[in-house]
Amino acid sequence: MEEQADFPKEITRMSVDFDRWYTDVVRKAELADYSPVRGCMVIRPYGFAIWEAIQRAFDDMIKSSGHENWYFPLLIPEDVIMREAEHIEGFTPEVAWVTEAGSHGKLDQRLAIRPTSETIVGTVMRKYIQSWRDLPQLTNQWCNVIRWELRTRLFLRTAEFLWQEGHTFHASADEARAEVDLILDYYRQIAEDWLALPVLTGTKSRAETFAGAEYSKSIEAMMRDGYALQAGTSHYLGQNFSRAYEIAFTNRENVRELCHTTSWGISTRMVGGVIMGHGDDRGLILPPKVAPIQVVVVPIYRDDESRARVDAFIETWEAGVRGMGVRLHVDRRDDRPGDKFNHWELKGVPLRLEVGPRDVEARQVTLSDRLHPGRDEKRTLPAMALAEDLPHELARFQRELLQRARDFMAENTFEVQTLAELVEHFKTRNGFVWAPWCGDPACEARVTEETRGVTTRNFDLDAAAEGACLVDGKPAKHRVAFARPY
Repeated sequence: MEEQADFPKEITRMSVDFDRWYTDVVRKAELADYSPVRGCMVIRPYGFAIWEAIQRAFDDMIKSSGHENWYFPLLIPEDVIMREAEHIEGFTPEVAWVTEAGSHGKLDQRLAIRPTSETIVGTVMRKYIQSWRDLPQLTNQWCNVIRWELRTRLFLRTAEFLWQEGHTFHASADEARAEVDLILDYYRQIAEDWLALPVLTGTKSRAETFAGAEYSKSIEAMMRDGYALQAGTSHYLGQNFSRAYEIAFTNRENVRELCHTTSWGISTRMVGGVIMGHGDDRGLILPPKVAPIQVVVVPIYRDDESRARVDAFIETWEAGVRGMGVRLHVDRRDDRPGDKFNHWELKGVPLRLEVGPRDVEARQVTLSDRLHPGRDEKRTLPAMALAEDLPHELARFQRELLQRARDFMAENTFEVQTLAELVEHFKTRNGFVWAPWCGDPACEARVTEETRGVTTRNFDLDAAAEGACLVDGKPAKHRVAFARPY
């Protein structure tokens, strides 16, 4: 077998420049690229396939609990979106407006390109909600949104991005609050069970709460540079939007009352989370559950005769492996094996099978995985058992990748008691740092100012806080996680 090739020369090493490494990987691994529209990206098939896997998994979850997919308009009339003042104030800097329409000239009323859809969904859904019998209404849509953003980073922050946004309507506050927690746990499952990204789940501070919500909850993942990525949010809106948009129903006592509502969303930034949460100096490392290609086969031969033998051998087991649901690709390009190794390592394919003439004679393949790319880590598997063995190898890889991320999070999670300790910590390293906090926004703002950008990520409402606030020394109300955010 050919020796392992050097690190790919086309990407910056993560350990040298994390930001540049990220952009190099996204582009060179053919996930996405820049577009002619400033602030917007092109998602290429390899990157879109990862998003499709996330879509399918989450769509199955919400449909199992009675949610239905709708589609609502991209354009929202100004008088509609302005009815919820606090909400639109939170989005004003990001809203893009349509003011003219071709030969029709200037519009009578501006149309907002949706930054999110609470306002239009509420306006529409009130027609379908008249009585308690019409509740709950559990809606979701898969769509794009525009939030005018010019400081872009592919997948993580772009003016246009893809997401799902759920909007639900309930007869009681308890039912709506339960919905918030249900969806938050679905997001946790997507992150941990599918993307192998361990997350902190909890409640956001008032300053970090979604505009117009009573409270917001999130999942927070740690990237390989120690920064936090808010990977999904679930919001309890109370009756705020129902009051603004007159979404009311007649209850069982024949009394009119306002609905309790929620909204929640995950976006293509989850793809960015997979990249930054697992990658290394060689490029991507993809969880098998969402990898577009789970197993790549690299034939190795020296002449036409050995090529024919190797190809014929692969054909004896290829269909059986595919029949087990394994997403397998045979790389029959004429490139050097070492170049192929680099190519598929950059693209993060979990398992690689090398097949040369000696393997054909022994009726075996040589297996290496993306977590252990060194020559000493290679193993052989009998060809006749590949259809059974490879699903087990992929499941093992998924478990090991999650454990690797959990270990990294544990190694980079800390506890402090004072602001001075917190400031000193973030001078030299990142990670999650837990500290007691009184809940005062002024203390939160002071932390962000003195640490130059560190923010609260979330806290557990059910966890008792001990000690004094790290800033003002008052009794702590929360034990909160601080981190530098993306």
